[in-house]
Amino acid sequence: MNKAALDLNLIPTWRQGYRFQFEPAQNGFVILYPEGMIKLNESAGAIGQYIDGQNNVSSIIAELKQQFGDVADIEQDVVDYMLVAQQQHWIDLR
Repeated sequence: MNKAALDLNLIPTWRQGYRFQFEPAQNGFVILYPEGMIKLNESAGAIGQYIDGQNNVSSIIAELKQQFGDVADIEQDVVDYMLVAQQQHWIDLR
């Protein structure tokens, strides 16, 4: 997948019925939904923290670069996450 496949001005939001939160029992971030739970890795958890219905993809990338430095693949990682999350119906992009 490449970043040309996603408009960086789109704003991701969690779909109705999906909730992102830190789960102490899992020692990490998860997405809760009526049928279960998805445990996220550290990178996905870091990205998920900025999905608030206000930040567009570009600003999420900027926030993560500020937090972690200008890591080489950070932009592509965020784009890939957004595409997978949309495909899995965790988020909507508007």
